[in-house]
Amino acid sequence: MTEVNIKYFASLREALGAGERRQTQALTVGQLRDELIALGAPYAQALDRQRPVRAALNQVMSEEDQPLSEGCELAFFPPVTGG
Repeated sequence: MTEVNIKYFASLREALGAGERRQTQALTVGQLRDELIALGAPYAQALDRQRPVRAALNQVMSEEDQPLSEGCELAFFPPVTGG
């Protein structure tokens, strides 16, 4: 088990709150997203695979195959647009 500090931003924060610490068996960013989706609503709706969701691991944009480490910070957020 690995402890991960998860943060949510923008519309994800509205749906899931500011964040949480979670013990996980997930080895990668994508596996943790799937683990959260499996918890059911509201996670399944907010992090649905059909929705574009970005991730940053320890404040660095990350792909879903990026490995997790003990005590890491994982942030999920929707894509942002500028104007």
